[in-house]
Amino acid sequence: MTETQTQRAGFAAIIGAPNAGKSTLVNRLTGTKVSIVTQKVQTTRFPVRGIALHGDAQIVLVDTPGFFTPPRRLDRAMVASAWGGADEADAVVHLVDAASHIAAQGKDGTAADRRSAEDTETIVSALQQSGKKVILALNKIDGMRRDSLLALSQQLFETGVYDEVFMISALSGDGVDDLKARLAGMMPEGPWLYPEDQSADVPLRVLAAEITREKVYLRVHEELPYSAAVETTSFEDRADGSARIEQTIYVERESQRPIVLGKGGQTLKWIGQKAREELTGLLDRPVHLFLTVKVDPKWQDSRALYAQFGLDYDV
Repeated sequence: MTETQTQRAGFAAIIGAPNAGKSTLVNRLTGTKVSIVTQKVQTTRFPVRGIALHGDAQIVLVDTPGFFTPPRRLDRAMVASAWGGADEADAVVHLVDAASHIAAQGKDGTAADRRSAEDTETIVSALQQSGKKVILALNKIDGMRRDSLLALSQQLFETGVYDEVFMISALSGDGVDDLKARLAGMMPEGPWLYPEDQSADVPLRVLAAEITREKVYLRVHEELPYSAAVETTSFEDRADGSARIEQTIYVERESQRPIVLGKGGQTLKWIGQKAREELTGLLDRPVHLFLTVKVDPKWQDSRALYAQFGLDYDV
């Protein structure tokens, strides 16, 4: 790295509809697993900061919750958090699922494709009102026809909210290095905000809860609607160097509790084992993980859970 006066550091917000690939992009840019990635839409609940390095620049990535029309308190808090992250950033990338958007315009598009396109239109409208110019990144371009991508790029660019376009695949990495270099150039001059070896600014107890929640959805995403939360109730550093973590998995209805437990507790055992394995690798030390499943119809109104994820309860 060169002299301190040539260093750059700043914030880049990644915004987009649910399942546009934001978490995958943040993980690709940082080279490590920072945000959780599951089959469920809307899995990122708070602005996870990943830290990407490019030359003398440190890019602090704000991985925001997906933008959508918020009916419930939790949803409103997530959207307010997302817009807050975009407003304060030095650069903003609007990530669009190109494959889904193009499919939505044809007769083969699914309801999910059309919903994704509608969410993108909602974001565009909000950006038009804010007057903020952002970078457009068309994601999931693998196997897409170039003429279709160029047509979509032109269509979105004519909305007037973008000043440049990148075509990328967050999954394979195609085009991501070019986007990273551009973001690095947009960071203001100044000393780095984090140590060179740090890749995320997420409290460990929050990251631990998110990892367990990811395992819940990987295992029971078909049976369990989007109605579970995980809270780290205890995180203790043991004298032998290990970590003792206690977590509560909240579901909204009594009928959902057996789904998470599984026959003879086998599902919960699998969730705990997979979460413990990942936490052991992440923390680089032995982890003792204890999981409890509780029914709480009002967990979405819990101030403590909002505080855990850095969300504003009173939005």
